[in-house]
Amino acid sequence: MQGLAERVEEAADSIRRQWPQRPWAGIILGTGLGGLAAEIQTAVAIPYEQVPHFPKTTSISHTGRLVCGELCGQQVLAMEGRVHAYEGYSLAEITFPVRVMAALGAELLIVSNACGGMNPNYAAGDIVVIDDHINLLSSNPLVGPNDDRLGPRFPDMCRPYDPGLSDRVLEIARRENFVAHRGVYVAVLGPNLETRAEYRFLRLIGADVVGMSTVPEVIVAVHAGLRVLGLSIVTDICLPDALKPANIEEILSVAATAEPRLRAIVRGVLAAEL
Repeated sequence: MQGLAERVEEAADSIRRQWPQRPWAGIILGTGLGGLAAEIQTAVAIPYEQVPHFPKTTSISHTGRLVCGELCGQQVLAMEGRVHAYEGYSLAEITFPVRVMAALGAELLIVSNACGGMNPNYAAGDIVVIDDHINLLSSNPLVGPNDDRLGPRFPDMCRPYDPGLSDRVLEIARRENFVAHRGVYVAVLGPNLETRAEYRFLRLIGADVVGMSTVPEVIVAVHAGLRVLGLSIVTDICLPDALKPANIEEILSVAATAEPRLRAIVRGVLAAEL
């Protein structure tokens, strides 16, 4: 039976045969945010089904393709859609694409998501630069035997998100005149949204926004030695004393409205790294 490192290399080799470039950045495009892929000067778009060992997405608005090409002068590998634990995947399966990005030579992971806003200073459509996170998924993608070829047994997580990149995002937001906050993201399993009592608890422990993704990928990115930039779009407001039933169509609409601001951030970050 193949080990993880061997499966990663098999997947990376499959991508290299179609796209021989070395990506400088890997990008994970979350709910409603796949439009950024259209800005990539595409060399090739590879369905996940064609990459060995890749998980297959089942979520609404997650297309399920690797878009490989150039964006703002940088070679990038973008995931047009991700998978989640609530779909039945293990955290090792969810984070496998990040392993492949690292194997292909990526130095940076840009990960985006849609989230619920619990900080009363946030509004729907705001951008949140993730400063730190809380893992409430009841597991960790690094559980099990560690392969030192992929990363250290006990990776340090004192600053999983690159502070210099976070500062740059806030500068871009000021220049482009839109709202961006620095906040703490908490990952929960889902797929149901939270109760009023759960929102109170999550806010009490220090979270500003809540979602069902991102944290596993960031843990593995840090394990693999990648710099990380995390970006959230607040798609609904989750104040327990004024809570309204969630509407998935409204959530996707807010994500789509905010997407141009996310694209401006990603373009600005990539251009500054040239």
